[in-house]
Order: sequence, then C-alpha cells, then structure tokens
Amino acid sequence: MRKILNFGSLNADYVYTVNHMVRGGETTASLGMTIFPGGKGLNQSIALARAGLPVYHAGLIGEDGDFLLDTLRADGVDTQFVGKIPGRGGHTIIQVDKNAQNAILLFGGSNRAITPAYADEVLSHFSSGDLLLLQNEISALPHILDKAHDIGMEVWLNPSPMDEGVFACDLTKVSGFFLNEIEGAELTGSGDPEIILTRMAEKFPNAAVVLTLGEHGAWYAKDGMRVFCPAEKAEAVDTTAAGDTFTGYFLRGMLDGLAPEKALQLAAKAAAITVSRPGAAPSIPNYEELNASRV
Repeated sequence: MRKILNFGSLNADYVYTVNHMVRGGETTASLGMTIFPGGKGLNQSIALARAGLPVYHAGLIGEDGDFLLDTLRADGVDTQFVGKIPGRGGHTIIQVDKNAQNAILLFGGSNRAITPAYADEVLSHFSSGDLLLLQNEISALPHILDKAHDIGMEVWLNPSPMDEGVFACDLTKVSGFFLNEIEGAELTGSGDPEIILTRMAEKFPNAAVVLTLGEHGAWYAKDGMRVFCPAEKAEAVDTTAAGDTFTGYFLRGMLDGLAPEKALQLAAKAAAITVSRPGAAPSIPNYEELNASRV
C-alpha cells in the first residue's frame, strides 16, 4: 500500500490578537493571547489526517513539545518517526489583526536540529511510489529531497518560508509545488499568476504547480493544462492555516483520483471553513464536515 510521509516542522503557536500589526519602534497591547499547536508540518499532517488519509509524520520536538505529539496522535497521525531532543522546540509569535490578516515570527528550535543521518533513518522505511510532503521550516531539506528522489518517492514541496534553503535544493526533483503568489514571485521573478505558471512550466516541466491566491482563487497547472478554481466565500476570522488545509485536502482529492478542478474545489471548501475559525491546527475541518457544511 502506498504510504504518505510528511517530514516537517512542529511548533507551539503563540497567537496575539491585535488591532493592527506592530510597527517598527511601536509598543502596543494585545487584545488577547492563546497557545495553539502548529508549524506548517504539523498543520499539514493534521489536514491530511482530517481529510481521511493515513499519514506518518517525521520531525523533532524539544522538551516543551509533548503536547504537539498528543495533538498529532489525537487525529490518528502515526508519530513513530518523531524524535525528541533536549532544549526548546520550534515556536512562532503570530499577530492576528481585526481584518483576520496575520504576521508571523518563527523560531526554528528543534526543527533546525534535523540531520542527514536522522533523515536517512526515517526514509529507509519508505519506498518507490510513496508520497513525501515537505515544507521549508526544517533543516537538511536539500538532503531529504535528494534522498527521497533517489528512492523514487513522489515529492510535493511547499517552499515556505522562502529563503536560501529553498534555493539550495535541486528543485528539478520536485513532483509538485504548492505556492502562494509570494513564493511564486520568488521562484519566477513575477507576481502575475499567468507569468508564474508559465515560468514554472519552463523551469520545471515535469512538475505540477498548485498556485493559491487567497480570496482570488487557485490554479493547477501541469503538462500544458491549466485549471482555475474560485475561492469559496467565507467570513474570515484567522487565515493562519488556510494554505495548509488547502494542501492536505488537495492531495486527498488527487489521491482519490479526482480531476484537478474537483480537487481544487474540495480544497477551497475546506480552506473556507478553516479561515472562519481561530487558531491553526484546531481550525482545520474533518472530511465529514465538508459534506455537512453549506460553505
């Protein structure tokens, strides 16, 4: 049976509600603070699991990260490949303003302690045809990508946050990209969605591209085919995990054999539910909710 591995970050999210994003030199009071389990890796594993897919998570937590393991296990994510090291785990400081927009400060912690040796041990349990999902919040990313490609895994990459770590990777080994317009612009030099898709096809002709544009919808492109899906209408409360939800549900659709347009629609509906709720992982819907929801 084909296995799904998400090799990604595990963070504690310290979410502060604010009237506006703090400006340089400014001191302001928050309207509230809540601690949520998060990290793009954890969020996407939760999204995959709540979409009904069996998923393994690999990554490292610190001494303060046991509640992250509990969170994954509560949704049925297999955590046998999650390790624990001394010291602080990864965490974020997230500002969410009155318009539901967010600004995120990331501390890598244990997520930046991943070594090639640890990655090799994890990947030794997977084989050709298995699916690997990656983000850019962990160390050893180029090695993990190379090793997975050598094994013959299908590799999907969400290159967030964009930094030199992404460009250290051989991106020609990626099977599919999940991008927003900022990441697309970093990879192609243009913020125009049509140009992003054209240039991605030129640079990575064998890869699929899912380009999400928030309230302006999403694109899928591969082998000269392009499909657009408008965003679902929603009353936004917190957009933090919208992209991660979209990733998990799109992969559910594709693995179910849905046409790309239908997979985009499934993902858009799930993301609309997510933005209507506070927090990251706790806001991600279960698959059953999509059938019951009128969103």
